[in-house]
Amino acid sequence: MPGAVCQDPRFIGGDGITFYFHGKKDKDFCLVTQPNLHINAHFIGKRNQKMNREFTWVQSIAILFGDHRLYVGAQKTTTWNEAVDRLSVAFDGEPISLSPAEGATWRLATLPSAAVKRDEDDCFAHLELGFKFYSLSGSVDGILGQTYRANYVSRAKLGVPVAVLGGEREFSVSNLFAADCSASQFRRGNLRVSEVGLELPSMKCGSGIDGRGVVCKR
Repeated sequence: MPGAVCQDPRFIGGDGITFYFHGKKDKDFCLVTQPNLHINAHFIGKRNQKMNREFTWVQSIAILFGDHRLYVGAQKTTTWNEAVDRLSVAFDGEPISLSPAEGATWRLATLPSAAVKRDEDDCFAHLELGFKFYSLSGSVDGILGQTYRANYVSRAKLGVPVAVLGGEREFSVSNLFAADCSASQFRRGNLRVSEVGLELPSMKCGSGIDGRGVVCKR
């Protein structure tokens, strides 16, 4: 599915090409950036003694739009327990409480298009994500965002089972809620949607993509 982020982490770009972006554990990277939308991901990981790199996963994401911040994350756990809810959601720093019932939904009163919905089996230790973008600016950037540009040419080495895309320096941010990577286009404030031709996010978060995780649809 285009716009997907899963496993170590493996991305499926807007161009349909699957690629890896390993990043670094305990670091934050920009997935999507344009003037009225910025999405970051926090990477966790562990060292594989047989390989000269770390295995990494996406533990949480932050979505910045206007003056708002939406956080969706997987809480850390040492022992897996199917009965324990590991989903953590917060809006503008305030925790959001979702009923454990399947289909429970939280919606922002002042911005009805921003919503979080609980699906079945959403306990997890890391996130698997699926983004559906209806309209992005022509200059959109970020690890995933750049693949939606009409003139995008993948920098990943082709001809291998799954290509690896670099860009750790270009897309690195100082923290999960920062928009200070060198590729950042985000401008905080109340931007009119018509300025960049993008609908504000309509978020639905639940389990999905061949296993437990979070699916975020715009």
